[in-house]
Amino acid sequence: MGVSHEYFRADDRGTAVERVTGPDGDRLGVDGLDVGGMDPHLALPRLIAFAAGIPPARGERPELVWPDPDEVPYPDETLVTSGTAWDDGTFLEELPDAWRDTLADVVEDAVPMLALQACDLDEAHFADYLHAEDSIRTFVGLAHRARTEGAHLYCLTSL
Repeated sequence: MGVSHEYFRADDRGTAVERVTGPDGDRLGVDGLDVGGMDPHLALPRLIAFAAGIPPARGERPELVWPDPDEVPYPDETLVTSGTAWDDGTFLEELPDAWRDTLADVVEDAVPMLALQACDLDEAHFADYLHAEDSIRTFVGLAHRARTEGAHLYCLTSL
């Protein structure tokens, strides 16, 4: 069992949380992709830097949306209370809009080079070059649609 990173677009945080926690639970019909090996804190920022043509920056990072970061249940300041949203190893983060815009600006001719660079990242896990290329192409399309519609990108991580 590994870590899963599912990226999708939503109009706002409330909609994103509803897609993750709502009664359907399977997120069918959500415009997104599952890139298991593209961690939003390690590999994705480096991919964004490659796409922007700049060294990786330490500034912008994904922001925790769910579980609510203001409601961390530490009864004795030790372990998370079992049975809470913090208990299952699933969390939702909103990606910076600047990252969305950088990906949305990637032209088709640049996708093969980005895929090659992504394959060289120790933190990214793709089956092969074609998997990386297809994932990046899909991610670029997702970012473009999100920006066009004024939506944001989110990452659901499941441990």
